[in-house]
Amino acid sequence: MKLLIKKFVLPLKHTFSISRESHNAQDTMIVCLSEGGITGYGETTSNTYYNFTLESMEAEIEAIRSDIEGYNFKDAATFYAFLSDKGLSNFVLCALDLAAHDLYGKILGQPLYKIWNTNTRHYPITNYTIGIDDIDIMLAKMAEKPWPIYKIKLGTPNDIAIVQALRKHSEAVFRIDANCAWTAEETISNAPLLKDLGVEFIEQPLKADDWEGMEKVAHHSVLPIIADESCILEEDVEKCALHFNGINIKLTKCGGLTPALRMIKRGKELGLKIMVGCMTESTVGISAIAQLLPQLDYVDMDGAMLLSQDIASGVQILEGGKVVFPKLGGSGITLN
Repeated sequence: MKLLIKKFVLPLKHTFSISRESHNAQDTMIVCLSEGGITGYGETTSNTYYNFTLESMEAEIEAIRSDIEGYNFKDAATFYAFLSDKGLSNFVLCALDLAAHDLYGKILGQPLYKIWNTNTRHYPITNYTIGIDDIDIMLAKMAEKPWPIYKIKLGTPNDIAIVQALRKHSEAVFRIDANCAWTAEETISNAPLLKDLGVEFIEQPLKADDWEGMEKVAHHSVLPIIADESCILEEDVEKCALHFNGINIKLTKCGGLTPALRMIKRGKELGLKIMVGCMTESTVGISAIAQLLPQLDYVDMDGAMLLSQDIASGVQILEGGKVVFPKLGGSGITLN
């Protein structure tokens, strides 16, 4: 195989703030794997919370470049097995795995959702995320992007007042993501107020390792609770089943489509609602997520919609949430 790494800074339309950080751009790394004149594309993003930079991730790949370029590619699953003993981080595994899946599907001339024997007649609509900001700015973002489902980032002293103000201007479904900023007591007391305001569920209200607090929330919250930071790896799924109503799987954090497919299967066996989320990826990463849509209950794949400039073509998300799947195989990605 031929291996090429491309690094980009993706400018955002607006400053994006959550409870622990703000940023105006997202650094991203695109991995290109080519075989027989066909190229597959994968993506991973830098992340200060998990201590990954473009430089650190590129160094991981460069350390095994000769192994990758000497590999006799057959399919994505065996390629992932080949990579599994190379000591790579999940962020890097994700980029390589997504590229391998895109390449494999393009070689077969089939989109991944067909290879997985699913169809796109029914799929969840993505939410559109509104980051923490002054209420007037949050309202302006909603007015700029009318959407049927909003994910609202919280973690301020005025969280209920924020949702009350936004609700006056929208009849959309609201989802709340506190990004680990609340306590168990805050979550339990906020939940009935948020339910009355038309909130569908709360995502990751407590710190990722506060399992004692999450047990309290699981027994007393009147709203469903979805795990995010508490559900990183495959082995987290079973533990989350005891404390959450669902899980939000991030391809970047779990290591790509290969482990995500196993997490989806196990989560469903345990009766969990299944969501897949994004990390402000370009259309490269979003197109990979879209291939999973028929298997999901919820999805957060608005990353490319938050960008002021994209770097790829693939899956399109139209107004109202309709998804247009590309005719290309794999994830259907081409770089612009």
